[in-house]
Amino acid sequence: MLDSGDTGPGADDGGPGGTAADHPLTSMVERGSFCLARCTCGWSGPARRARGLARDDAAAHSTTRHSAPGSR
Repeated sequence: MLDSGDTGPGADDGGPGGTAADHPLTSMVERGSFCLARCTCGWSGPARRARGLARDDAAAHSTTRHSAPGSR
């Protein structure tokens, strides 16, 4: 399994002021000709042939699962 190291929308740089649990980090993982989004919370999106679709999955996950309750 190859981790491309790309971070998706809603990703945190891991700097001071927060932990991975406070600010989940998404990344793209490539498996052969497929790409999928993963999050430090344990979520994993479906395998996609287009990286852009995997990034969209990560953005949707970050918005629905990790946004503040009053900010939706």
